[in-house]
Amino acid sequence: MRFSAICFVSLLSILLAFVASDLHRASAEDWPQWRGTNRDGVWHETGLVEKFAAAELPIKWRAKIGAGYSGPTIAAGKVYVTDRVPDRSNPQERVHCFDEKTGEPVWSIAYPCEYGKVGYAAGPRAAVTIHAGKAYALGATGWLHCLDAATGKILWKRDLETDYQIEMPIWGITAAPLVEGDLLLLHIGGKDGACIVAVNKDTGADVWRALNDRGQYSTPLVVNQGGKRVAICWTGDSVTGLDVKDGKTQWSQPWKPRNMPIGVATPVIEGDRVFFTSFYDGSLLLKLDRPTATAEKLWHVIGRDEKNTDALHSIISTPVFENGYIYGVDSYGELRCLDAKTGDRVWEDTTAVPKARWSTIHFVKNGDRYFLFNERGELIIAKLSPQGYHEISRAKLIEPTLEQLRQRGGVCWSHPGYANKCVFARNDNELVCASLAKE
Repeated sequence: MRFSAICFVSLLSILLAFVASDLHRASAEDWPQWRGTNRDGVWHETGLVEKFAAAELPIKWRAKIGAGYSGPTIAAGKVYVTDRVPDRSNPQERVHCFDEKTGEPVWSIAYPCEYGKVGYAAGPRAAVTIHAGKAYALGATGWLHCLDAATGKILWKRDLETDYQIEMPIWGITAAPLVEGDLLLLHIGGKDGACIVAVNKDTGADVWRALNDRGQYSTPLVVNQGGKRVAICWTGDSVTGLDVKDGKTQWSQPWKPRNMPIGVATPVIEGDRVFFTSFYDGSLLLKLDRPTATAEKLWHVIGRDEKNTDALHSIISTPVFENGYIYGVDSYGELRCLDAKTGDRVWEDTTAVPKARWSTIHFVKNGDRYFLFNERGELIIAKLSPQGYHEISRAKLIEPTLEQLRQRGGVCWSHPGYANKCVFARNDNELVCASLAKE
């Protein structure tokens, strides 16, 4: 009986350990795609640091990678990122997978890729999308790979530049692939009505194509309207709502740039209002009618030029839309708050990032505060409100490197990933992981 009791206690302990492990995994949050679990720039993790203990964050691990603009994504214990090998005789793009806990390489694939006239040729732009055990990696010239997320095995691939005769944007293909049901939505700027396309996520087969617009860089936003899933697509010529099922236009708002297609920031939404911001073309706010799948323009505010701006002229940073106010980074790094009713400026702050052309901050909401990652490689904990910018703490996370913008001694323009109480960031030399857990 004593032996049986001991065995029973041991088995119970093992069972409880497994349950505790499962509960930990369930409570933790991955970052499996562009802008996180729900593609909204919100991280729901708890038990995080309130203030940084030192001027630099201790690094858990470092992994060697090459240059690129794509931010890391994290799912099921693995971290994914892309880069480029600029060998003149054999230029390649690569997709890497690392162990989330240790940074040890799990697998990599490489494929030949000439950039041609793609500007700022540091590397791929789009974050790898992880869904149902598959990794979808889209390169700067339109190479699309569907990979087994665990092994890196190529399940299918497409040369979208050839297949859709892409009229290549100056800075290449940037928008991350979006999984919606059985479809993979892609903003690529193809000819013959293929600015936006949908392919089957399991086979890569064509499903539909839409719009004769020029392509640009913004990732679509998907909402519910009129009993449908509608993809809000900001192209080089319009903002258009497409029925995800068949690509048919539900509504469209013309927005031709006065200089060139340059929209990078993802549209952001609060309630029935959706906001867009462009470096040359200022700010646009639309109102969505949910029952009828229509939209109307509320206001468009634009300054005289890139230095004399009004509302918000952002180049890379996706802004924040919360409680009737919009927070974002203007053309030269000015952190601003706008009243969403009118687009009028409530306040401006210039301390979060040094002032420079295209100066950038990436925002991620966590509870009642934000993590701000600026282009100098600093991570900031702050609160944003109509009363102003309140910085709580700041620490160095990673060094800027030259390939992304040599003109000012390098920048960090890649969006970090946040998962399982850690932050993951990359530059042109390495991928790093740092703990944000409360001690």
